[in-house]
Amino acid sequence: MVVREILGMSLMQNNLQDSPYRGFHLAENNQITVYTDGSCLGNPGPGGWGAIVFGESEEPQRLSGHEAQTTNNRMELMAAIQGLEAVPAGSKVILHSDSSYLINTMTKNWKRRVNHDLWERLDSLSGSHRVDWRWVRGHNGDLWNEAADRLAVSAMNIAAGRDSGATPEPTQPTEPAKPADTLTHIDDEGRAHMVDVGDKPVTDREATAKGHVSVQPETLRLIKEGLMKKGDVLTIAQLAGIMGAKRTSELIPLCHPLPLNQVSVDLELDESNSRIEVTASARTSSKTGVEMEALTAVSVAALTVYDMCKAVDRGIRIENIRLVRKRGGQSGDITMEE
Repeated sequence: MVVREILGMSLMQNNLQDSPYRGFHLAENNQITVYTDGSCLGNPGPGGWGAIVFGESEEPQRLSGHEAQTTNNRMELMAAIQGLEAVPAGSKVILHSDSSYLINTMTKNWKRRVNHDLWERLDSLSGSHRVDWRWVRGHNGDLWNEAADRLAVSAMNIAAGRDSGATPEPTQPTEPAKPADTLTHIDDEGRAHMVDVGDKPVTDREATAKGHVSVQPETLRLIKEGLMKKGDVLTIAQLAGIMGAKRTSELIPLCHPLPLNQVSVDLELDESNSRIEVTASARTSSKTGVEMEALTAVSVAALTVYDMCKAVDRGIRIENIRLVRKRGGQSGDITMEE
């Protein structure tokens, strides 16, 4: 669904000669200015796009649309497509977007691994215009970027079945998440790189991971009764897991060092299955997730159990380490198991 109408902002309805928006849309050499943005709930999930087109008229055109199942990047591309389709062929256009995915692909030849249908449309439109692609930092006070964002979020809410009467504050980050089949730690030339999280907001994040160590019943008895020669297996493994979480960025090459608010590691004896269950949770207030810290805590705790028991049990198995729950961040709350 595509909606086209004249932008009815109160500042535009007043005397433009006295407005801070006066002349903001008029580009040099009579170029047309376009602001675009996309938004998605869940990524993939219901999404919306918005575009604001400034031509010769003092009143800009507002465009928006939505899809029931899409991605943030597809909405960013669709916003640019619809904005350029609203411009007469052969126009000089300055297109502003906070999507590095869009701008860098058009200006730096980033590889196009997905969304080929939209890239073909965008290439065709770009060929029929003279487009100056400009990246603008999102949620940084740019008036028309914020306006395009509100259009996109409002359209997304329609797709999600939410109340469409208001245009809420945008919730997606400046850099939209890439599709699931794009590796964020690999650049377009196949080289490893550390993801730039500088523009992301600081939010409260939490993650929980689990795993278990399978041992012989006699080994489990020795652990339970505190008879292992190396000491208290469960207590030492618990401490090792906490220490491991604190050193995650030193163990995993491309992880960001995080200020951990809290780490907990619990080890329980499961006598019916002859194994030690390991559960770790980590919390932070940061710009990126804390999943790796929780997973590292479980891994190091399990390895410590192995090290302390291997002399009496050669058949120890570390198994099923996995993330079971995360909270916060762009993808929201996710629960894989209770």
